[in-house]
Amino acid sequence: MALPINISNLLSGRTIEWERIEFKEGFNPEAFLRTICAFANDLNNWGGGYLVIGVEDENGRPKLPVKGLEVEQADAIQKKIQELCHKIKPSYLPVIEPVEHHG
Repeated sequence: MALPINISNLLSGRTIEWERIEFKEGFNPEAFLRTICAFANDLNNWGGGYLVIGVEDENGRPKLPVKGLEVEQADAIQKKIQELCHKIKPSYLPVIEPVEHHG
């Protein structure tokens, strides 16, 4: 299932408020899980959020150009994300979309 917003819009902050977007330079399972739990709790009723992996942030904004991740990492990261999300009670099923951004 594709995300309802494209990566360029997420990186520019044009469509989604910055508070609903988190950027992570690499994949750290512990940091990922904390962010997913925060989005799932959604105390401000924002409808969750977007976690963009492979993008370094600077003061909460993406540092461009993006570094990205190696293509070979995508499957392993997606598998680990699914595994981590099944540990959350109730189980959480995120929408994951690997994308290519400017090569």
